[in-house]
Amino acid sequence: MSPNYSPVTEQVVRDLAEMLGRSNVAVDLEKRIAYSYDEVPRFYWDRDYIAEAVVFPETTKHVAAVMEYANEHVIPVTPRGAGTGLSGGAVPFAGGIVLSFEKMRRILELDRKNLTITVEPGVVTAEITKAAQKEGLLYAGDPCSGDASFIGGNVAENAGGNKVVKYGTTGNSVLALEAVLADGTVTWFGGKRRKDATGYDFTHLIVGSEGTLAVVTKIILKLLPLPGKVVDLLVPFPDVHSAIDFAPLIQSEGKVIPSSIEFMDGKSIRLAERFLNTALPYDDAGAHLIIQLEGNDPDVLADDMERIGDLCMSHGALEVFVADNRTTRDKLWKARKCLAEAVMAYYPKYSLEDLVVPTSEIPKLMAETTRLCEKYGVEEANFGHVGDGNMHVNILFPEERPDWHEIIEDLLDELYEFTAGIGGTLSGEHGIGLKRQKYMCRVMDQAQMDLISRVKSAFDPKGILNPGKMIRCPEREG
Repeated sequence: MSPNYSPVTEQVVRDLAEMLGRSNVAVDLEKRIAYSYDEVPRFYWDRDYIAEAVVFPETTKHVAAVMEYANEHVIPVTPRGAGTGLSGGAVPFAGGIVLSFEKMRRILELDRKNLTITVEPGVVTAEITKAAQKEGLLYAGDPCSGDASFIGGNVAENAGGNKVVKYGTTGNSVLALEAVLADGTVTWFGGKRRKDATGYDFTHLIVGSEGTLAVVTKIILKLLPLPGKVVDLLVPFPDVHSAIDFAPLIQSEGKVIPSSIEFMDGKSIRLAERFLNTALPYDDAGAHLIIQLEGNDPDVLADDMERIGDLCMSHGALEVFVADNRTTRDKLWKARKCLAEAVMAYYPKYSLEDLVVPTSEIPKLMAETTRLCEKYGVEEANFGHVGDGNMHVNILFPEERPDWHEIIEDLLDELYEFTAGIGGTLSGEHGIGLKRQKYMCRVMDQAQMDLISRVKSAFDPKGILNPGKMIRCPEREG
């Protein structure tokens, strides 16, 4: 792959404006900076990463034209959704063009016969959920950023969210993708069919590839029947370990597959209360679980709720609070979904991690996190999707601590090494991006790294698509 990328010159800008229209091309510095970062703050990076131009395609033809031109002139292109990512996945590592999808935001079709919905990548995830619900259907993707994130970004990172324990990640809902390849070729992977054993599964290779293999321009998602009734249980426990130890028992002993099992430690609970200016029950507890149950038969759901409630109390829960109406359920989920924002609001420096381990190993991960934070003299706030082993470990630096860069790399290196040693990996849903790229060797051997490199070369021989992610491409010279 060539390290010698071409710059975005005035002629390139004129050519882009001719392709997309002048209003769809931005080169002023303020806008370029705004579109060059995601939720990983600028202080995290050791230098600035700023796009040379930002373009706003309105159609697949626009995207294809930009990619064909960029490929011909060897200009790097970084696809971008809403900028809610937590891995630096949309940061233009090599400058070049940022391809922002905010103008491709149409819901194109809701097909009741085939239970699918077809959307453009700039549709906000929550809008898909609402469109499905109006038809009595469920889109199962439920990332905490759903009110802001674009579905294209969810696909690029294979976002998880709160319902993975029952429905799987975003990729489990993706049936087909329209994609523009690095040279501008437009193709479809997959279709509305539920089974396909014809050739390689390119659809799910593209899902989670972080814009390094192709640019997604349309997405066909699977829909499901909407459950008739939903109940959330808020369950406080005296400490972190009793909550985590209990979580797998919901399925193994309770004989129920909940749609969500979410975890918040005491620090997270209090951050949420402060951020929302509200109070949660037992806010002095060591940890809380949110357990969501769904069903169509009220009697069966009531039996499940009672059985899980009794199980909670017999395993050390302090209480079981039932949220069975919209108002109380919304209050619980606002607390859970605001946590990343709350961390950002009250800590000047932080690292939001996305570790995933076998569920049986979560207690070891939590204990090691505490040990490392004590060793390095920093704070922690932990929450996440305990039902599927995906824990958001958050390293927090008090304002008076100036030694961020001296500490964070060593701490993360130890944390990632430990995580790999217990069968875990770097990310469950946020992705590798630029933030975790240099740690990939902790969880992958050289054979896998070489294979990733060869797949990347097959899709993108000139290395123009989102360079610096997954595997490092050399920086542009000069």
